[in-house]
Amino acid sequence: MAERAAEIARKTSETEVKVELNLDQRRATEAETGVGFLDHMLDLFGKHAGIALAISAVGDTGVDDHHTVEDVGIALGQALDRALGDRAGIERFADVSVPMDEALARVALDFSGRGLLVWNVEFPQEKIGRFDAGLAREFLQAFASNARLTLHVSVPYGDDAHHMCEAVFKALARAVGRAVRIDPRSDGVPSTKGVI
Repeated sequence: MAERAAEIARKTSETEVKVELNLDQRRATEAETGVGFLDHMLDLFGKHAGIALAISAVGDTGVDDHHTVEDVGIALGQALDRALGDRAGIERFADVSVPMDEALARVALDFSGRGLLVWNVEFPQEKIGRFDAGLAREFLQAFASNARLTLHVSVPYGDDAHHMCEAVFKALARAVGRAVRIDPRSDGVPSTKGVI
């Protein structure tokens, strides 16, 4: 099987993002986006997905973090989509729940070829340190659309926005890691249509 790896470089008038990932290697994540909390989430995403991931970004964070966060989500989604190719042999689906202290997050996903985010999360605080909590949704919307995956995220309870968001990213990472695994019983693309 060919190496499932990709590099994406995205440059706009607002941001410049580079993503390198390999689904079949494990190593410490490198994340330098200029947005500290996002770097933290990307670090644990790479770790818990069990992939090799390096992301760098420079953006107009003097305005706010929105463009950088969204464009990192776009580039990461594009890299994942490219690395998966036709998606032959993958598990395709995953459903993971992760607790983080008082918070519980659940992520269910399908590498369906159709980008969609269903978001059932209400953060009790608007800020996580200096990070706007609402940007978590923006990141995941961009990621799901560009990875061409159906993504359902819910946090049924939690009191601390940091714990809630961290649980979401850990659950996402675990779900992605499971869904992209090669199924030894697979006979090709995991769809009765023969294509995703």
